[in-house]
Parts: sequence; structure tokens; C-alpha cells
Amino acid sequence: MRVIEFREALREAMSEEMRRDDKIFLMGEEVAEYNGAYKVSKGMLAEFGAKRVIDTPIAELGFAGIAVGAASNGLRPIVEFMTFNFSLVAIDQIINSAAKMYSMSGGQYNVPIVFRGPTASAGMLSSQHSQAFENWFANCPGLKVVVPSNPYDAKGLLKSAIRNNDPVIFMESEQMYGDKAEVPEEEYTIPIGLADIKREGTDVTIVSFGKIIKVAYAAAKELEAEGISVEIIDLRTVRPIDYETVINSVKKTNRLVVLEEAWPLASISTEIAFKVQKDAFDYLDAPILRITTADTPLPYAPTLIEASLPNVARVIKAVKEVMYVNK
Repeated sequence: MRVIEFREALREAMSEEMRRDDKIFLMGEEVAEYNGAYKVSKGMLAEFGAKRVIDTPIAELGFAGIAVGAASNGLRPIVEFMTFNFSLVAIDQIINSAAKMYSMSGGQYNVPIVFRGPTASAGMLSSQHSQAFENWFANCPGLKVVVPSNPYDAKGLLKSAIRNNDPVIFMESEQMYGDKAEVPEEEYTIPIGLADIKREGTDVTIVSFGKIIKVAYAAAKELEAEGISVEIIDLRTVRPIDYETVINSVKKTNRLVVLEEAWPLASISTEIAFKVQKDAFDYLDAPILRITTADTPLPYAPTLIEASLPNVARVIKAVKEVMYVNK
């Protein structure tokens, strides 16, 4: 099977859907003439023209509002934010318009729109460009929130998001655009709301999503050398959450560590921990542990970034803590 980059998988998903349905269009800052800030939309202007690949001003509230209006009138926009940090400027349109339209219209108006772009940390970009807002958007009824961790999932999930009749928040990572993986050339989609067991294990379950799941893979490899078998679940979507897959895994391993790149308060890991202790408490042999970004704005200095973000050492420590709590 061929191997392509994360950015290529996203481009293929958008281009294939735009060829299939002429109601779909892409808009955002630098998506057209510049081929995208991260070259995700490279070549799309040449293929689809300026009416379907649209450069916008630096005015997220304005072009998000245009997209919501277009979606309410039968079109299917894909809105690219250069970073989801900038989506805060447009959050009124996302939360108060896109997410509410179907409910407030009594089901008369769907808003089939995808808001996509990079989330969380991406190196030395400091506090205003390094925030993970997955849990913010997942808190809002009316939205679906997708956070893929690899090119294969990214393509299949983005195609499903574009075809969905509800507004979908599709969150990527600047540090993953160059990641490579096998992606089939034939048509496929991945259902929104279905987690994936990326690594089978018997001793402890790690639940994660997005780029930070790479830390779980690295930790699992080191733990395997010490005789500890780790099962890794990639949520892939954080609204809706596939609780069933998580709970079934915990019933097998009896231990749970949740890893995410967000601040601890009201995080996805908090929600997962609550749901598991509620529905699978009798299966737990140790308290649930979570690993998050430090509860502070992300600093600029690389040493402080390393100390703030989840890392392999913290994951290994947490796994060993739940493994040996009663020994």
C-alpha cells in the first residue's frame, strides 16, 4: 500500500469530496494562492477555481459567519483556521449559530459545515498559539469533535465529517502534517464516534487521542521490555465519545490511565474517568490516573515546554503506579 503524509491525506479527503459534490467549498486564510499555511490545500485552487477555494481576510468571525449562512442555505463549507487558537475570534458563530441552528429551527435547518485546523502545542509558539481546545468544543451540544492521530484515520474521518449534516470541529496538529502512513487509494470512510484499539494489551489501558498518543506508544514500548502489557485506545472523536470500547478494555485490564494534551480542569480525561468509575467501578484494581498539560499557559522556553507537556516518563510512572498500587 502507498505511504502518504498527513497533509496529503487531508487534501485527498477534501478534493475527493469536492469532486463528488459541487456544493462543497473550502475557505480560510491563505488556503488558495499560497496553497495553505501548511500546504494542506496545495493545488486545490488550480483544480477547483477561486469560487470553491477562497482566500479570506484575517477576520475569523466574519468568514465563519459567512460559512454558517452558506451551510444553512444548502452549501457545505469547509472552514480552515490557521490555528484553533484563532477560532476564539469566531466562537460566537460556532457556538451560538452553527451548533444551535438545527435545534432552534425545530429541525428545519441543518448546518453541514467542517471547521478544521491545527490544535495544541507546536514547538516554541508560546502561550497564545499552543492551546488545546478539544474539551471546550466537546462541551457544546450540537457539535461533533474529531481529533485524528494519523494519516489513515485523518482521511477517513474527514470524509465522514464533510458528509455529516451537523457542524464538525476537526482538529489536527502542526507537528503531524509531515507524518507518514499507509493510506489506501480506494474509497473509504471512518464513522464518527468510534474509538480504535491501536495496541492490544492485558495489564493496563491507556486512553488518548491526537498527536499526544505518540507518547503512549513510546511508553508502551519501554514498558513491554519490563513485562508490562499496555492496551492503547485512540478515541479519534471526543464528541461523541465511544465509552463502550473504553469500558470493555478496562474490564479486561482492570486499570486505566488517560493521556491528553489539555489543561486538567474539565478535560476529556476527567469525563472518561468519571464515566469509567461510574459504569465499571467493580472492575478497577487501582484508582484511575490522568496525565495532562500543566495547569499554566504554555511557556516559550523549550525546557519549560518539555516540563509542561505530557511525556514518556510521566506515562511510565503513572502505569507503574496503577500496576503496583496494591503490592
